[in-house]
Amino acid sequence: MTGLAFLIPVALLMGLGGLWAFFWALRSGQFEDLDGAAARILIEDEGEA
Repeated sequence: MTGLAFLIPVALLMGLGGLWAFFWALRSGQFEDLDGAAARILIEDEGEA
């Protein structure tokens, strides 16, 4: 029972940390151009290799 008293707050803090990281990424524009990164691998760059 004492293990649950330790693990439940730890799980809640980890969940809140993940939620904070998601909102930080959303606010900083990490999800703005989802198709650009997927298509960028298909574009050949003439200046390299």
